[in-house]
Amino acid sequence: MSTQFLAKVFSAYIGIDLGTANCLVFVKDYGVVLNEPSVVAIKINTNKVLAVGSDAKVMLGKTPVNLSAVRPMKDGVIANYEVTEDMLRYFIQHAIRTVPWYKRLLRPRVLIAVPSGITEVERRAVMDSAKHAGAGEVVLVEEPMAAAVGVGLPVADPYGSMIVDIGGGTTEVAIISLSGIASAKSVRVGGDILDKAIIQHLKKEYNMLIGELTAEQVKINIASAYPVQDEKTMEVRGFDMIARTPKMVKVSAAEIRKALQGPVTSILEAVRATLDSCPPELAADLLDRGIMLAGGGAQLAGLDQLLTEETGLPVFVSEEPLNAVVNGTGVMLQENSIWTA
Repeated sequence: MSTQFLAKVFSAYIGIDLGTANCLVFVKDYGVVLNEPSVVAIKINTNKVLAVGSDAKVMLGKTPVNLSAVRPMKDGVIANYEVTEDMLRYFIQHAIRTVPWYKRLLRPRVLIAVPSGITEVERRAVMDSAKHAGAGEVVLVEEPMAAAVGVGLPVADPYGSMIVDIGGGTTEVAIISLSGIASAKSVRVGGDILDKAIIQHLKKEYNMLIGELTAEQVKINIASAYPVQDEKTMEVRGFDMIARTPKMVKVSAAEIRKALQGPVTSILEAVRATLDSCPPELAADLLDRGIMLAGGGAQLAGLDQLLTEETGLPVFVSEEPLNAVVNGTGVMLQENSIWTA
């Protein structure tokens, strides 16, 4: 009986979008079974894991001295090896509980999406961490390829398809043809950098400190990359650095847009750099096919309009931008050719 047959019958097939902001898990034949923030709460003196995901995220910036809520992923790669391992173990165990008992007899086969720009050392860290967390065979796939597959782009065709996947830690830009990446650029700019830009703006303009969760809410509620109709304002609460007391200010969409100009420009430059290095025949295909946006950053209001204005190409936002990468791993799990045994 072949190893391939045994694995197919007695092990689960799991796809993981190991993101800086969120981790999504896909189980073959069961779909997306988990979507949790990439946050872990630990007890400092013992390193015991107290909470993972949403339960840990609500603790960010609010923990007592003996607890710590941390993001073990930074810029799309592992920043804290041990905590990432604990987080992966929690996610893999959660995924395995969704499959029948006989699918748990062998270690699960795991497909993990990683940024295209990571180093060989960083790739090895992801694979080792997953194996220590309970995975059997581990295969890595580049995020832009997974995202392109997940949004339904015809990646196998001899035509150019362009994907811009804006995650929490990185922006992945790629032009894909014949199931390969013809031109790509990975920059460590994403949702987290947008949050930091908002934090810095309020600190500079209002002498007010706010936390990550508050900055994220400002981004979701009123941030934009391009002027939009009926621009909103928002009351933001934080800590006055001068008076040393709680403080509330009202901020406008226009000033937040200005605060985000730096990171948004970095994303635009990554798109331009990818187009500049693209073969002419594939670039010509993009006049009709345009650019597809995926990832959480694709939801930034007006970003599609700004990209259209800057590149002259049609720009589309995928239907499920947050699920693009993990859905792509799900499609790839159906292709047994990705496994070596």
